Amino acid sequence: MKLWQKENTSVSGIIEKFTVGRDKEFDILLAKYDVQGSIAHVKMLGSVGLMTSEESSKAVVALEDILTDISKSVFEISEDAEDIHSQIEQLLTEKIGDTGKKIHSGRSRNDQVALDIKLYLRAEIISIKEEVKKLFDLLILQSEKNKSKLLPGYTHLQIGMPSSFGLWFGAYAESLVDDLEVLSAAYIITNKNPLGSGAGYGSSFPLNRTMTTELLNFPSMNYNSVYAQMTRGKTEKIVAMGLSTIASTLGRLSMDCCLYLNQNFSFISFPDELTTGSSIMPHKKNPDVFELIRGKCNRIQSIPNELSLLLANLPSGYHRDLQLTKEILFPAIEELKGCLQLAIIMLSNIEVRDNILADEKYKYLFTVEAINELVNQGVPFREAYQQIGNLVDRNEFTFDTTKPLHHTHEGSMGNLMNDKIVKSMTTVLSKFFHLENLNHMVKE
Repeated sequence: MKLWQKENTSVSGIIEKFTVGRDKEFDILLAKYDVQGSIAHVKMLGSVGLMTSEESSKAVVALEDILTDISKSVFEISEDAEDIHSQIEQLLTEKIGDTGKKIHSGRSRNDQVALDIKLYLRAEIISIKEEVKKLFDLLILQSEKNKSKLLPGYTHLQIGMPSSFGLWFGAYAESLVDDLEVLSAAYIITNKNPLGSGAGYGSSFPLNRTMTTELLNFPSMNYNSVYAQMTRGKTEKIVAMGLSTIASTLGRLSMDCCLYLNQNFSFISFPDELTTGSSIMPHKKNPDVFELIRGKCNRIQSIPNELSLLLANLPSGYHRDLQLTKEILFPAIEELKGCLQLAIIMLSNIEVRDNILADEKYKYLFTVEAINELVNQGVPFREAYQQIGNLVDRNEFTFDTTKPLHHTHEGSMGNLMNDKIVKSMTTVLSKFFHLENLNHMVKE
């Protein structure tokens, strides 16, 4: 029996299969959040007289039992249940009888699923933030560890100027700061309570939305009931944008690693157990992990566009199209977490070569250093440029690569500013309010 089904109505099996789609597969991820939302709703119903205190308490105990089953992974959505919301209400009714049928008062599946998704996304954003922080810390560590090791810097994939592994690792660390800035904005937008908006138009019941907001540790609610429903899809798209920025950084880092592991570069290496071989070429050490991270992260970067197309031109109110956001976004969240975890494993075991720039093919990396030496002697820059350029054209350019390089300005090889980058990350992390502190903040 569907929540919406009347006594003498039924729905075609083929229609049911099509409309349910993959909902049950992804609804399992929402199970504990659906119960948490129901507990808050039931407590509120008891406080406003839509359930007696005894009924409310009884329902809460039963819902907490269901939550325990979910935490023990012994919970399933039965074949005859349409979705997670139907399953929870059915189980509750089996446990406490007709009182279980009261919990939907003042609530629609529209605001119920909007709430579940927000609770799920809120938790997943925090989880991703923690993985990003681990990668950030590792990049800073490697930057400091390898700051004196030089490597070629490229523009247009042509040899450009000397760089360092300190700069390279640190660049990706700082990139993650900006990525988390975007994700923190998605977190703030997600962290608002839609419960109580019903089907999108509120309720004639005297609901206490402030109470459920506090019980669910939201700092605020989506106030307008129509807009609360309009956040469906919009919230998912904004979160996807946050994921895509992190994926962009990971994908670019992975591409660098694929290049640098290549024998023609040979800047870095990894233990054999972290690379793969060839079925025909016994010398191969393939960077499969980085290639897959690159590929997966490219797909993740397409998610905001896919959601934009799904949501394009939808009018206000709920539409079944929104069901599809789950199967677009939820797998991407798991993929990104996996990519972050594997990147951490790989970069924890990276081996950086010494004396890379001693190779003759890198001698032109030092043309700018030679120009700057002439400028420091009083030669105008454009004239110095021409002098060194003429030496290069005549194949007469030489430079003592054993001389120390004097790069001292902020953000250069000799002044990485990693302490400032760490401070920037700390500032961004403060925007992710700790859930255990939210109730206290709201009450203040």
